Amino acid sequence: MQKDVLINAGAGEIRVAVVEDGRLQDLMLERTIGLEDGPRKKTDGRTGHSLIGNIILGRVQRVLPGMQAAFVDVGLERAGFLGAREARCLADLPGYDEERTPKIGDCVREGEEILVQVVKDPIGDKGARLSANITIPGRLAVLVPNTPGVALSRRIEEEGERDRMLELGEAMIAESGERLVPGAGYILRTAAIESTLADLKEDAERLAEAWRPVLSRRQMARAPATLYHDLDPVERTMRDTVRSSTSRVVIDDAAAVEAARAYCRRAMPEAESKVEFFAGPGSLFDAIEDEIARLTVPKVPLPSGGWITIEGTEALTAVDVNSGSFTASTGLEETSLHVNLEAADEIGRQVRLRGVGGLIVVDFIHLSAAANIERVLDTLAESLSKDHTPTQISPMSEFGLVEITRKRGARSVGQADERMLPVVLGPWPQAHQGERRAGDHPQRRARRCRGTGQGHRGARLGRGGALAGRPWRRGSHRARPPRRPPRRVRDQRRLHAGRLRCLHRLSTGPAPRNSASLGLASRQYLDCNEPGWLPGGKSHACRICRAWIVDR
Repeated sequence: MQKDVLINAGAGEIRVAVVEDGRLQDLMLERTIGLEDGPRKKTDGRTGHSLIGNIILGRVQRVLPGMQAAFVDVGLERAGFLGAREARCLADLPGYDEERTPKIGDCVREGEEILVQVVKDPIGDKGARLSANITIPGRLAVLVPNTPGVALSRRIEEEGERDRMLELGEAMIAESGERLVPGAGYILRTAAIESTLADLKEDAERLAEAWRPVLSRRQMARAPATLYHDLDPVERTMRDTVRSSTSRVVIDDAAAVEAARAYCRRAMPEAESKVEFFAGPGSLFDAIEDEIARLTVPKVPLPSGGWITIEGTEALTAVDVNSGSFTASTGLEETSLHVNLEAADEIGRQVRLRGVGGLIVVDFIHLSAAANIERVLDTLAESLSKDHTPTQISPMSEFGLVEITRKRGARSVGQADERMLPVVLGPWPQAHQGERRAGDHPQRRARRCRGTGQGHRGARLGRGGALAGRPWRRGSHRARPPRRPPRRVRDQRRLHAGRLRCLHRLSTGPAPRNSASLGLASRQYLDCNEPGWLPGGKSHACRICRAWIVDR
């Protein structure tokens, strides 16, 4: 099996794709645009969007016994959330039972400085999710400073292998002695299965070297302060994704190639020869770009002619299985089984690629035979087993419904695609002086408008720049073609960030009346996410929010 790891280090975004035999199996996106300043700036000069893994000295702002949680100031716009379960290691109670979650008041007090780690990035109006159980991952092991002992990854299931790995971990702690962190514990990862005792000892010593500066910085730091940053996306990919089965690691940026090779020389010398530099022709992601674009489309075709539809709501993600035009010659049960098996295999892949988390409900086609239901559930479990994120599957109900829970992590592909890109705002237009208030620049309000197709609740900049929400209906452009504002107002609304793109997606239909003057063919204006509406790098405006964008 040919397994390639592709790393596209573009301006403002790093994309990592895992391709097996030419088919996309995993995708990770990390945005870095506009993060050079503000609370997410890294002290050592590196700028990464994700905060997961950072260790922060925070100050407890509020303790809420009714929620069994506390809010901790970690230097971000919103305080982080620390649950009682994640704070249990801070409880110092006589006769404390490890199986029982202590009360939050027994773990933290308001105004107290505590060491926490980000386990989930801020999303929307929610702050970062925190844990007081600090961990520092290495390639073979994970250091747990607050919990002694040796544990194993849940993905190591064979009993004989688990016993051997536990003995190896105990020998590592006994032989390394003072070179390791006193009283700390270790979790052995799946990559440690093929390693030797010397490899484990070397990895544990590197983790100890990473932890000791955190303790020394804590003595001098004042909350809130970031004491430890996880690895950059390229190095993190080498640590967490590249294994002995990986054929190649192809990177299209020279600096990223050097960073990957430097990490290999420190932690995994056998993988340095797999790192390659992509110099063209074309783009590294040319072969999979269309497949990545389809991840935002709800309908996913199946090989037999059926399809699955993936729709997200606030509470859950619904997946519907349809047989389409496929019919088996043997009967309805065989038709349903064949389509359900294809859907079960594809659902695990789509959930992984789209980053769907929380509750997922799958509506399979009804099956009568218990053996067929078991085959579908086994296929679904096998497909989800490739996922590094913990998942659980419920039995199929009498209505053909299967519930899946998947731990929420970073933003899903849809959320990442629709997030408001940071912009550099121009001077406040004279027409808006009466509305001026903090955080409500008309350009910023225009960028907040999002669309999802027919029935979009868009917002237009009308006379004087005031926003008036109006529904976008199919064909409404014929009656109300967008007007080009005066040049003075147009110049004031321009976004001086270069090649920033509006995220609205318009419904299908013929092009607007003035499409010829804009160089647009019929049915070609569907996505204003595409750069270069106008040739020659001229400015252009979104059809909905009227945000003017300059391609330079």
